[in-house]
Amino acid sequence: MPKVEHHRSTEGGWLRAAVLGGNDGIVSTSALVVGIAAANPGTTAILIGGIAGLVAGALSMGVGEYVSVSSERDAQLADLDLERKALKEDPEAELQELTDMYVERGVEPDLARQVAAQLMRHDALGAHMREELGLDPEDLTSPVQAAVASTVSFAAGALPAVIVAALVPAELVVVVVGVATFVLLVVLGALSSYQAGAPMKRGVPRVVIGGLLAMGISAGIGWLLGLAV
Repeated sequence: MPKVEHHRSTEGGWLRAAVLGGNDGIVSTSALVVGIAAANPGTTAILIGGIAGLVAGALSMGVGEYVSVSSERDAQLADLDLERKALKEDPEAELQELTDMYVERGVEPDLARQVAAQLMRHDALGAHMREELGLDPEDLTSPVQAAVASTVSFAAGALPAVIVAALVPAELVVVVVGVATFVLLVVLGALSSYQAGAPMKRGVPRVVIGGLLAMGISAGIGWLLGLAV
């Protein structure tokens, strides 16, 4: 039996949302907790800030992802309607258009027309959407799936910082959250690199460096504000 290859790029919608949500949850909430803790306001204030950041961030990510992907889906549906109209009004022109695409790829003209005609008899709309736009009419981007993936992954990424704020003495929050965030970012970078089939030596550092930089800046601002107060 022929080996079936697994192409990671076909999982782009929900996977991108999950990775983005997880990374944002780790970085933004950890940076928020560290920034507040650096100002020495006490455990209660740190915990409230962390919980507020988790809830607001998760909801914001979910809504933003839903709106963004819905707009993308609307454009895809508009292209589907446009293609349906073209196929109905001038099928011969659409057949020639598909034929020309195959000819440009190196297929002999007669064979290209035969292939185009056969594909259009089987699924004219699907053939044109796949060849012209790289879309499958039966597998369009799902706004709900992307929103859920983004919301859940953000909350999961943010939760460790909140747990640390609840369990660790206020004076140790900055250090413990910093260490926990570093570990989480390494794991996230490794997982995303593995899933994408990319080298970890390239994927992990870009995730870790960006996250630690954001957290360091937040800690510095919190410390300065704490001194001012």
